[in-house]
Amino acid sequence: MKYTKKLIEVALPLELINQAATYEKLVKVGKPTSVHLWWARRPLASARAVIFAQMVDDPSQHPDLFPTIKCQDKERKRLFKLISELVKWENTNNRTVLKAASDEIWQSWRYACAKNADDPKAKELFDRNILPAFHDPFAGGGALPLEGQRLGLRSFASDLNPVAVLINKALIEFPQKFANLRPVNPTFHSSNDLISRDCSGPSGLVEDIRFYGELMRAKASERLGHLYPKVKITKEMAELRDDLKGYVGRELTVISWLWARTAKSPNPAFANVDVPLASTFMLSTKAGKENYVEPEISGSKYKFTVKTGKPLDQAATTRGTKSGTSGSSFLCLLSGTPMTFEYLRSEAKEGRIGSRLMAVVVEGDRSRLYLSPTDEIEAVAQCEVLSDVPDTELPIKALGFRVQEYGMERWRDLFTSRQLMGLATFSDLIVEIKERVRLDALLNGFNNSDIGLEKGGDGAIAYSEAIAVYLALALSRTTDWSNSLSRWESKAQVPQQLFGRHAIPMVWDFSETNLLCDSTGSFIASVENVCKSFNKSFAGHVLPASVYQADAQTQEISKNKVISTDPPYYDNIGYADLSDFFYVWLRRSIKTILPELFTTMTVPKSEELVATPYRHGSKEGAELFFLDGMTHAMSRLSELSHPFFPITIYYAFKQAETKDDSGTSSTGWETFLQAVIDAGLSITGTWPMRTEMASRMISAGTNALASSIVLVCRPSSEVSNTVTRREFVTALKAEMPLALAHLQEGNIAPVDLAQAAIGPGMAVFTRYKKVLDSDGNALSVKAALELINDTLDEALAEQEGDFDADSRWALTWFEQFGFSEGDYGVAEQLSTSKNISVAGLVEAKILVSGAGKVRLLKPAELDSGWDPLADKRLTAWEIVHQLIRSLEVSGEGAAATLVKGLGDHAEVARELCYRLYTLCERKKRANDAMAYNGLVQSWPEISRLAKSISDVVPETNDLFNQE
Repeated sequence: MKYTKKLIEVALPLELINQAATYEKLVKVGKPTSVHLWWARRPLASARAVIFAQMVDDPSQHPDLFPTIKCQDKERKRLFKLISELVKWENTNNRTVLKAASDEIWQSWRYACAKNADDPKAKELFDRNILPAFHDPFAGGGALPLEGQRLGLRSFASDLNPVAVLINKALIEFPQKFANLRPVNPTFHSSNDLISRDCSGPSGLVEDIRFYGELMRAKASERLGHLYPKVKITKEMAELRDDLKGYVGRELTVISWLWARTAKSPNPAFANVDVPLASTFMLSTKAGKENYVEPEISGSKYKFTVKTGKPLDQAATTRGTKSGTSGSSFLCLLSGTPMTFEYLRSEAKEGRIGSRLMAVVVEGDRSRLYLSPTDEIEAVAQCEVLSDVPDTELPIKALGFRVQEYGMERWRDLFTSRQLMGLATFSDLIVEIKERVRLDALLNGFNNSDIGLEKGGDGAIAYSEAIAVYLALALSRTTDWSNSLSRWESKAQVPQQLFGRHAIPMVWDFSETNLLCDSTGSFIASVENVCKSFNKSFAGHVLPASVYQADAQTQEISKNKVISTDPPYYDNIGYADLSDFFYVWLRRSIKTILPELFTTMTVPKSEELVATPYRHGSKEGAELFFLDGMTHAMSRLSELSHPFFPITIYYAFKQAETKDDSGTSSTGWETFLQAVIDAGLSITGTWPMRTEMASRMISAGTNALASSIVLVCRPSSEVSNTVTRREFVTALKAEMPLALAHLQEGNIAPVDLAQAAIGPGMAVFTRYKKVLDSDGNALSVKAALELINDTLDEALAEQEGDFDADSRWALTWFEQFGFSEGDYGVAEQLSTSKNISVAGLVEAKILVSGAGKVRLLKPAELDSGWDPLADKRLTAWEIVHQLIRSLEVSGEGAAATLVKGLGDHAEVARELCYRLYTLCERKKRANDAMAYNGLVQSWPEISRLAKSISDVVPETNDLFNQE
């Protein structure tokens, strides 16, 4: 089969993709996350760019169209510009941009079909009228299948985890199946302007989700209203509270109840008193609207009173009853006696941890109000619980779990009795609402042809089940706030999600959200977020999608499909254990609707590809399980993927070194590369993408995953041969310089260069069946990586030949001394070898010399009035550092003015930045490295601004007085 290199195997506008991904992480509404939480979900921007680049040919593969390197670079830049538009958040559903991307994919595909038209074996693989389908076998949060769909491919998504399967159905299956339908709810059909109503895309589906969500809340209010009463503001309450005086006589809706857990005081004098375990007494820290709780102690009793304004003792109020002493967690409010964590764990396991209401948050007129608790308000929360709430056991041990140590042994223990009653009631209503949707669909003329169901299918049932799934996901999403581990955020004045990170930590004071209100964490707020997610999540008028529950190691779905996937990250996230939190409620709500997804009491775990020692007996056993399973999964991808397209695999891993029996150290990165190679894949690209928020994944002390690596792979050639180490190095030296030039042409950031260069290096290494060292042993991945890095250094060093003699001197000096002083004699000796002089270097404004010492000038010390056109000894070194000075002081516009004057000299300076960054990284000079990396990252914008500066000189002699 004749295949062509894809763009992703040669070059990418990596920084533009990373910028778009980083921006997208800051967007709060309208993403797939709004449908339902999933851990470490890929940004849509990076997923879309990767799939596009793995399907579009690199220009070098079409010498008939682009015969020279210059022509190829120009075409590559055109594709980069398209990618830069494609990844923008505001262009997520821009039909013009998406069509341009789809046209490029079709063009490459039809070229492939023509190229393989004479091969009878390839005939079934190449139909010029149908694009290959897309498949992600570790679909997770659904970003990759969604973006494959958005680019015009039929998407297949599979995952072992039923929660992931459900999310993918909601994202890519149901919206396409029920697109362009009129809503079935009676309010819509009673309207007088049905003809003018927009029902395109998912708008009809969204309108029904919103309508039946509101109906569900109304029915829940009838059954639960007594548990969520409003609070009437009395004159007595407002006597000492100016902020309440305008509300006297009004009933205000409660947003949240704020609780502190309690434990028996360890002090014998107060042995029977439950004292609060409060991490803070601050309720609102918003400037000018501060509120706090003040404990009022009377003998062995205490009560909480809410006060406004700043507390007199800010530090003590902020600290609550927490202890600042090492080894102690809290202090007894009454006696100050320390309560250690060991004591609290013991009390919790004996069932002696309770809770005490600290404050009530109510909705005022455009502001939050905080009320002191009363016995009556607190008593309402104590209610009976339905018998069939989730009662399965928590895992004894799990990644990121801490609560088992504090007496929480079953999933129901993570909720208050009122939360259990409320969630169970909403859960019961889903089946009732489903039947109401079915009847409304039948009443309003809904039929099978509306959704393309085959004869014998029931469109009304299928539609009602889809609405029920969205409502169940909204309820499941609500549980992220409606649990006894949700904190109150005093600055934003909203409850926090439990899963602020990928863990279930112990929380001592918590917020109990009102399920019936409209605020953050309520059911209707979750319904609204689901509806808003369609703004960006819906992929438009595209082919239908299919979602399955399947194990990646044994799945049969991928045959001849384009594959991009994001497998589990070794031991960073315990997906199955964490998703049980949602699964137990989803199972209760819709197991009769999708029984095949909810056959087990909890999420399947034994086959999950995560290295968990508590499941596999030891750390070694867990690692062996992970690598063996991942190798099988990768082998399956290699066997079933479309042979014309590379496979892309997202990968993030802890970078701590481990040692094998021989004492050889290696990283998880090397281990994963070895697993991929063992699976019969060759690696043709490695792209570092900043797709994670720069926060800890589990807890302090674990590895932050600010970036993930996209591996580009192809099945290894069956005719690959064995070569010696020397032959491997020769091939590296022949191919790496060109690959390096492509990477730099794509303006890759220096910080990403070494990682990206591994791709072309590993492409050489995995081309061969084996690479043998001098003793006849197979070269390890670790050894290959070392040789690739050495070759990269040599290639960068060879670029020094493009620099002037002064700059080459400065590079050598900088490598040894940086911007610190060195002996004049050493400088003189070095300058002699370069056939220049120290005096000449001073004249070139590169260094200062005096008192037997010399030192390179820092950017801030350079002449701000420098004119490159008047410089008689122009050097790449001075250009780089003048540009850094200008960029840091005056921004990209000022730097662009210099670049305009420099002309062709500017590009050589950019190459010097890569070399300088590499030296800084090796010498651990982080601050200097940031400056060089920043200049390269700003280069596209600087170049754009430079081109916009007019070449026309004003016709006047009074140049200096012009503004």
